[in-house]
Amino acid sequence: MSYAEFLQRKLVAVKPAGFEPKPFTAPLFHYQRDVAAFVLQQGRSAQFLDTGLGKTAVGLEWAKQVSEHVNGPVLVLTPLAVAQQTKREGEKFGIETRVVRDQSEVRPGINICNYERLQRLDPSAFVGVILDESSILKSFMGKTKQRLIEAFANTPYRLCQTATPAPNDYMELGNHADFLGVMPSNEMLSRWFINDTMNFGNYRLKGHAIGPFWDWVASWARCASRPSDLGHSDDGFQLPELDIQQHVIDVDMTTDAEGELFRRVEMSATNLHREKRRTVGARAHRVADLVNASADAWIVWCDTDYEADALSAIIPGAVEVRGSDPMESKEDRLLAFTLGNERVIITKPSIAGFGLNWQHCHNMAFVGVSYSYESFYQAVRRCWRYGQTKPVNAHIVMAQTEGAIWSVVTAKADAHSGMKEEMRAAMLRAQGASSAIKTPYIAKHRARLPEWLIAA
Repeated sequence: MSYAEFLQRKLVAVKPAGFEPKPFTAPLFHYQRDVAAFVLQQGRSAQFLDTGLGKTAVGLEWAKQVSEHVNGPVLVLTPLAVAQQTKREGEKFGIETRVVRDQSEVRPGINICNYERLQRLDPSAFVGVILDESSILKSFMGKTKQRLIEAFANTPYRLCQTATPAPNDYMELGNHADFLGVMPSNEMLSRWFINDTMNFGNYRLKGHAIGPFWDWVASWARCASRPSDLGHSDDGFQLPELDIQQHVIDVDMTTDAEGELFRRVEMSATNLHREKRRTVGARAHRVADLVNASADAWIVWCDTDYEADALSAIIPGAVEVRGSDPMESKEDRLLAFTLGNERVIITKPSIAGFGLNWQHCHNMAFVGVSYSYESFYQAVRRCWRYGQTKPVNAHIVMAQTEGAIWSVVTAKADAHSGMKEEMRAAMLRAQGASSAIKTPYIAKHRARLPEWLIAA
């Protein structure tokens, strides 16, 4: 065996476990057709397409074909209030779906339900499952991740779909591989990663393993921030301008200085909320000034209930959605804003930061910042996505003591860009490989013989 052959045998790739697709029902773009063919042929796979690239269309096509191929029900699990949005998308594409609340309402075909109602369903009854906004698998040891993996371990067809995974959070990719039955997450870590001793609990991708790792991801997932990542033209897929404006609130640093000239600011979890409480009124009033001076739709993002209380008191007519609200109430209020029946919504990224399409709005304000770049990114992407026709304004209202947090967020943004470049290169290698899965040729027109041949 040559050394080149030895290295080739060390490569890890996932073998297809699906079937050849039939003609598509949904009117898919060329890059979406490639993704749909790939995920159907793989059987258990993921589509990490950025916001606005059509994950829902591809997912519904996958669900329709799986249901017809196996002649059984397929389940689409979505975040709160996204179920009805997905149903409307199905109607637009000519794909029949139904929103269900418990197992008694499940029928053959495509059944859509919120994650919050999973306990009312029998996972063994489904031949296929889609995890919409599958970043819900993010937590390595989280109860939700373990429950989903165990519930659908024997489901023959599985599809995960979310935007580009969180920057530097490779465990999210490992959890996806675990759910799909591709590879246990701990095996992924031992194969391509080392423990980052400078950051307890974090893992760092080995330098020589970067290319092989992303090639492995490309064998079971399709990742793209734009169509050209998959070898197609970006015509018609240009994002509008994003204007991020910072509003810094001055803070009296002599308060609670404990005998020193100025107060020391340590951004631990406890001190973070203590500092936020000191400035909640000033931050809320700055946001209210922006929202009340405009007649346009606004999304106001907060992190805590006391911030939501302060905002609701000074923004007339705003509808608030918080975690303690009844499930039906949250769905109704989110839907009202989605349909344009409410002008201003106040909520948290953890509640409405995933899955919802709010291109009708192009203004948002954050009453403070947190360390989660993913939450910030996903919240911005509710408006700033393909299909948005206006420049998007994102106002960051924060106290001067939150400057260190914002620096962390911007650093993670830079890391995200690097991660997407590695993903892009791997996807292009996968598209160009001789072993790449291709969409089968399906004849659509009857061939006609020339007259001279018929006469002969």
